[in-house]
Amino acid sequence: MSWLPKSPKARRRLWVVAAAAPVLALAVGLSLWAMKDNVTFFYSPSEATAEKVPVGQLIRLGGLVEAGSVVKGGDGSVRFSVTDNAASSTIVFQGDLPDLFREGQGIVAQGRFLPDRTFEATQVLAKHDETYMPREVADRLKEKGEWRPEATGN
Repeated sequence: MSWLPKSPKARRRLWVVAAAAPVLALAVGLSLWAMKDNVTFFYSPSEATAEKVPVGQLIRLGGLVEAGSVVKGGDGSVRFSVTDNAASSTIVFQGDLPDLFREGQGIVAQGRFLPDRTFEATQVLAKHDETYMPREVADRLKEKGEWRPEATGN
């Protein structure tokens, strides 16, 4: 046992650290494992393929609401399509849409894909004034070369 310190105080400290380190590592590991279901990833319609986003995984899907795609159902549901001008996805939402929701506007919807690849949204976020677009949507549009700053004010 020549690797142990000779001082009794130093030995005690070493044993305390040796006992506390695994407990701390276990606590951090359990915390990260518990939070994994709360992580929500953002995708554009062209990125939300069946390979990248399996059925039932909670994600955020963002893009521009396609013109002429908004259809309101008699049961209070709304069906519309979002696009990043490379692909589009159909979204079904049950509930009240934000007041400023309209065609041609950038939105982010949170929810899950159904087996038929229709996106069932639990929440729809729309812009809150005339110059705002969600940053994720603006970044994706810039990447695709479809950015129109004169139309959005960003």
